[in-house]
Amino acid sequence: MKKRILIIVENLPSPFDRRVWQEATTLKEHGYDVSIICPTGKGYEKKCEVIDGIYIYRHNLPMEGEGALGYLYEYSAALFWEFVLAWKVFFGRGFDAIHACNPPDNIFLIGGFFKLFGKKFLFDHHDINPELYEAKFGRRDFFYKVMLAWERWTFRLADVSIATNESYKKIAIERGGMPADKVFVVRSGPKLERLKVLPPVEALKKGRKYLVGYVGVMGAQEGIDYLLRSIQHIVKEMGREDIQFGLVGGGTSLAEMQAYADELGVADYVTFTGRVPDKDLLEMLNTADVCVNPDVANEMNDKSTMNKIMEYMALGKPIVQFDLTEGRFSAQKASLYARKNDEVDFAKKIVELVDDPERRREMGEFGRRRVLDELEWKYEAPKLLKAYEALFAE
Repeated sequence: MKKRILIIVENLPSPFDRRVWQEATTLKEHGYDVSIICPTGKGYEKKCEVIDGIYIYRHNLPMEGEGALGYLYEYSAALFWEFVLAWKVFFGRGFDAIHACNPPDNIFLIGGFFKLFGKKFLFDHHDINPELYEAKFGRRDFFYKVMLAWERWTFRLADVSIATNESYKKIAIERGGMPADKVFVVRSGPKLERLKVLPPVEALKKGRKYLVGYVGVMGAQEGIDYLLRSIQHIVKEMGREDIQFGLVGGGTSLAEMQAYADELGVADYVTFTGRVPDKDLLEMLNTADVCVNPDVANEMNDKSTMNKIMEYMALGKPIVQFDLTEGRFSAQKASLYARKNDEVDFAKKIVELVDDPERRREMGEFGRRRVLDELEWKYEAPKLLKAYEALFAE
């Protein structure tokens, strides 16, 4: 009989969440029946639909959390609907294993409950939530301790866990107490059939000579404020008025960052698109001469692999980022590395690349080759399947 998998993800709808969708379609292609529970979102409002043979059950969320109590309310509401929909799938299509994708780490409550019925529990470790909480709120208080407890209980209940990189694997083993042979590294490699190299759209440069691109969440730990101060330095201190910046993505800080760009006097040099379809995202990145990752240097970002880095590389784009452990591992010679949290050095690195087309070409080619030869999803899919073999071997 086919094994039936129920994937639960709280923070993004499917199929918008690229990692989850790649995992789901890979499992489906290799003989698993797959259902997904996730929130609704812009363009993904249907409560139930079937895409590529994968059954998707969506629920509303009352709000996008802002502040510790806001996130607690959001997570509690999500957990309630995840339980309701898990019962719906249990009595309908059924499942043999729950595949829980954080954040948050409270989905262990569902996984642990259904283990009483003989179901397997696999934890897919997307974010290190204690560090994420500290990055967002700058403190280690009661809620930080809650994050640590949730993480510990999640690892204790998981039959198998998946880490997105070696740093996360180390946390699973050392802080989570997982046996090393039950932790599998499955990186979020891009699928090149989605990330197509296309001709640039010159209109996105707004009449300027160069375009610098960014794709990602507009949140506190993403460093958009650092990027905007870098742009101010480029325009006002370095006198460069020939560079446009295209920032693709939504999030709780979008309006705040738009206001900050205006306050810094650089709003005319920055295009904020909000969340857009893949077509618009690809147009921006394919037009960009340089792509940036201004993630703040902190424990969370230092240990995390950012999807945007590999997407930039897949499109052959040179990168500027702060010098972080996993960012450097992913990009290697495809990136320049500014001093940690130094927006002036970040600005200088951007201009350095903009003014050196040959170096941009070499770096872009290196990144593209690294994805083609090592990082593309086709190299990670077998690792996912190996994790599932271990899950059902017990």
